[in-house]
Amino acid sequence: MPLEIERKFLVSGDAYKQDAVKQVHIVQGYLSTVPERTVRVRIKDDTAYLTIKGKANASGATRYEWEKEIPVADAQDLLKLCENGFIDKTRFLVKSGKHTFEVDEFYGDNEGLVVAEVELDSEDETFTKPSWLAEEVTGQSKYYNAMLMVCPYKNW
Repeated sequence: MPLEIERKFLVSGDAYKQDAVKQVHIVQGYLSTVPERTVRVRIKDDTAYLTIKGKANASGATRYEWEKEIPVADAQDLLKLCENGFIDKTRFLVKSGKHTFEVDEFYGDNEGLVVAEVELDSEDETFTKPSWLAEEVTGQSKYYNAMLMVCPYKNW
C-alpha cells in the first residue's frame, strides 16, 4: 500500500519565491471529503490526476495515498461533480538540502494562507529547515486542502 509521509508548516514572508526551481498552477476539487477517505480531482497546469487519500495516523504525518494520471478533459468533467468549492493555488518547488519543499500559496477564499510540505521516507527523517518555515501544523486537519474547502481560511 503506497504511503505518503509528510510534514506541514506555515510560511513566513515570501523569500521562498526567490529560491523556487519551479512553480505550477493547481485547481482541485473533492468528490469526497469524509475523514476516512478523500477523493481529489486535480489539474496541475496541463496534467490531471485522481487521488485517493486515507485517514492520517495519530501523528498526522502518514496516510495511504493512491494517485493516477487522467486526461485533463476527464478531470474537467469530474470537477463538475465535486462537492461545493474548489482549491486554487500556486505551488512553488523549493530545494532545501536533499529535500524539495512544496510551498502552496492559496487564492480565493483561502487567500493569505501559505503552507509548505516536505515529503519524507520516514516520520523521524531529518531535513534542512529553510529560514522561512514557521509553525509546524502537521496533523492539524484545518490545514488539509479538503478541509479548506469546508471551512476556508477567510472564515477562521
